Amino acid sequence: MGAEQTPPKKAVALRYDHEKDTAPRIVASGRGALAENIVAVAKDNEVPLQEDKALVETLIAFEIGKEIPPELYQVVAEVLAFVQRLDKRERS
Repeated sequence: MGAEQTPPKKAVALRYDHEKDTAPRIVASGRGALAENIVAVAKDNEVPLQEDKALVETLIAFEIGKEIPPELYQVVAEVLAFVQRLDKRERS
């Protein structure tokens, strides 16, 4: 019996500037050590994190720098709303 292999961690970072962008953009994505670095940088900069494996699986396939496709607007909007709620709680 072999040990079960844990799949490598995956991470995607999004940025949305409502003055410049029409939709959120993918600014970083990666697997394994790169994913761990993305998460570490986010934590170091107090960027809220949201774990959604299905969304990461979908977004990791897109090119860095590209806006997310319209069919993902709803789910990403839900993540951004979650982040806003967290931000408001921390400010209170």
